[in-house]
Amino acid sequence: MADATPIPAKTDEREKSKKLGSLAALWPFITPYRTLMFAALFALSATACVSLILPMAVRRVVDNFNTSDGALLDLYFAAALGIAGLLALGTALRYALVTRLGERVVADIRKAVFGRVIGLSPSFFERVMTGEVLSRITTDTTLILSVIGSSISIALRNVLIFFGGMILMLFTSAKLTGMVLLIVPAVVVPILVLGRKMRKLSRENQDWIAASSGNASEALLSVQTVQAFTHEEISRNAFGDVTEKSFDAARRRIWTRAQMTAIVIFLVFTGIVGVLWIGATDVRNGTMSAGELVQFVIYSVMVAGSVAALSEIFGELQRAAGATERLVELLHAEDTVNDPETPLTLPEPVRGEITFEDVHFSYPSRPGVAALDGVNLRIAPGETVAVVGPSGAGKTTIIQLIQRFYDPDSGSICLDGMRIDALSRDAFRKHIALVPQDPVIFAASARDNIRFGRPGATDDEIEAAAKAAAAHDFITALPDGYDSWLGERGVMLSGGQKQRIAIARAILRDAPVLLLDEATSALDAESERAVQRAVDELSEGRTTVIVAHRLATVKKADRIIVMDQGRIVASGAHDALVSEDGLYARLARLQFTDGMAAE
Repeated sequence: MADATPIPAKTDEREKSKKLGSLAALWPFITPYRTLMFAALFALSATACVSLILPMAVRRVVDNFNTSDGALLDLYFAAALGIAGLLALGTALRYALVTRLGERVVADIRKAVFGRVIGLSPSFFERVMTGEVLSRITTDTTLILSVIGSSISIALRNVLIFFGGMILMLFTSAKLTGMVLLIVPAVVVPILVLGRKMRKLSRENQDWIAASSGNASEALLSVQTVQAFTHEEISRNAFGDVTEKSFDAARRRIWTRAQMTAIVIFLVFTGIVGVLWIGATDVRNGTMSAGELVQFVIYSVMVAGSVAALSEIFGELQRAAGATERLVELLHAEDTVNDPETPLTLPEPVRGEITFEDVHFSYPSRPGVAALDGVNLRIAPGETVAVVGPSGAGKTTIIQLIQRFYDPDSGSICLDGMRIDALSRDAFRKHIALVPQDPVIFAASARDNIRFGRPGATDDEIEAAAKAAAAHDFITALPDGYDSWLGERGVMLSGGQKQRIAIARAILRDAPVLLLDEATSALDAESERAVQRAVDELSEGRTTVIVAHRLATVKKADRIIVMDQGRIVASGAHDALVSEDGLYARLARLQFTDGMAAE
């Protein structure tokens, strides 16, 4: 399995993502919901103001506690109760609005990231593990949800309470407020020092979580191979190591935050005790009323609480900033294959002529190895061409370049005389049907798996395609027939059954260009004959490119292209190529003769 360790080379680049300014990237997702945002801000501001009024009501109650006017005291109590009611309603409204905003924004972010990633070319997934992408879409967006739906609103509320409380403290007692301000530098310093350390640990923790997800995804997607080679213990150990490193980073982050929280709270409340002591002396001396002291103490507690809350939230904001940057990396990921800004229009109807003109290509992960080396090829409309050659000759690369999963390093590929890189990918791919060597079966019903070829197809068309692909009989034998769930990656089916589902999907697509990459490799002889008849009928009037080794498939092609080391070394009919006694003849003796004997 691939090494899931985060890449050290990106450390400096990712350091920037730890800045809180990265959260600004969320703004485009928030702006469509300005009304909801402003309503939440109004509720937030109103509750903060109500919270700041409450100590004034308490002061009136305390200062008039011994008054003979019972009606006045009742009024003050009633006012305090009314303020508490407003605070409860405002807080509930703020929670509802902010949480809804957070859920809406995160849903949009998830859709945007998935929408971007699903359209990236295969070269992107050569660099980034699928598990890491999933981690970013799930774990990182959960962090952002926590921030938008909770932390930011709490932070703003505490900022308002901090400044509002400080102002009202000043009006209540300038002397005591001055003493409180002396405490502020002692509180800010540990936040700045320990906060810098937390930023590093937060990003490291997220990196290891992504690595853990990638490791698990790779092992679980290959679980049968893992078990077949009794690799379970090694896989457990590998996953355990990565998970423990993630835990270790989280443990250090938690300990750092705990230190910061303890230091800040101790300093703040130590200052409050000292101020309260001096205030009590002023009350005894008659320079301050008991109500004023109580009011000042409540404001002090509110301000101290806001500082403590902000120190907690600061760490959450740092983690969310890192998560935001990681998601933005996906949204802005550079792709090697892109649609042109002004794509040309492919003439209708599509004839299916395919041409390769001096095409050179190397895979991004293997830049020094030529997959195709100066390939020139013209496939006429309606022609069936078989591509053969030893492993690594470039056969499947031909299939991938026709679909423009990659762009050639030089040369051009055309469909009906138009360069495919001048067309939008959707515009020409909808005219191509593919049966890959490793058929992809989705965790859905048999009907939905076949309908994947043409989403608007009727049930009758789906069944007709299944019959043509020799899949109808085994599908109807399933517990729920065409509505039977096939399991993740088609675990309910054999290899040959998966292949026939994939062939039915291609038949249903009814495209002018048909690509078959070892389409019958997993079929038994009887099924292959049935499918071969369907493929023969399907390829009539269609441009068909077949990558195959089986003699029956290759012999019926209009032309056979022989490839070796990325070059076309021979071309012609089966009999002519055998008579040349070259590479094709050798392959025929090694592979095809055995196939004939088996049949």
